[in-house]
Amino acid sequence: MPSRPTQPTIPQRLIAFLDRLAAELDRRGDAVALLGLGSVGRDLHRLDEHSDADFFVVVDDEPARDRYLAAIDWLEAAQPVVWSFENSRAGRKALLQDGLFAEYAVFSLAELETAGYPPGRVHWSRPDAPAGLEIPKAPLPQPDSLEHQVGEAITNLYVGLHRDLRGERLTATRFIQGYAVDRWVTLLGHLRLGHGDQQDVFVVDRGVERRFDPELLPLADLVPGYERNAHAAATLLRLLEAHVELDPTMTAAVRDLIEQASRDAQARAGSSSST
Repeated sequence: MPSRPTQPTIPQRLIAFLDRLAAELDRRGDAVALLGLGSVGRDLHRLDEHSDADFFVVVDDEPARDRYLAAIDWLEAAQPVVWSFENSRAGRKALLQDGLFAEYAVFSLAELETAGYPPGRVHWSRPDAPAGLEIPKAPLPQPDSLEHQVGEAITNLYVGLHRDLRGERLTATRFIQGYAVDRWVTLLGHLRLGHGDQQDVFVVDRGVERRFDPELLPLADLVPGYERNAHAAATLLRLLEAHVELDPTMTAAVRDLIEQASRDAQARAGSSSST
């Protein structure tokens, strides 16, 4: 009995899409290069069934850029678009036919000289394209100092716990289980306690599950949910105390707030169970 033909995987379909896009850009003549970023860039080893296509289209000049931004016929020539929206002045996000997702920006050659972006991969370029387009000329953003990150983390806890006690638990959750955890992840990078470098220079939480051991980043305890801000704050305070120097006065203030928030959470749970 003949076997069914194997369906192309998402990684195969993404690369095939970029190949078709490159052919269309080459045909048009006013495009200079197609740069792949992220998992379709230098990190092709990360391509999987959940990947999407992040790319830059580099064109000759501003009039060409404006044409590419005003219409998406060039994109639809590579793959039909079922939905898209302008997510920045430089580009769009788009859901393509068959479920592929794309996020792109369009730059003129002159604009690319001052754009900050992580190093990419040249998927296609015109024969006369300048060398090194995949390497940014502008410096990438650098994380703030260790002292700054420590100060941000402890004050995120302080402010967040006050918001929790005020009953503003959504914003409290963002401060304690969002902003403060981001600072902790950045601190771990400063302390060189992870495996490898930050996956995305603009998004600190990408790939942290692979990068940090659970004892350094116990996410189930750091991000336990809306009703457990006191638990999350206590977990992060314990980690901070174990790895960095904290001001004792500020630490005592945060610990006192954790105790208050914990009692408040217990009272809410008791009230809920009695109704």
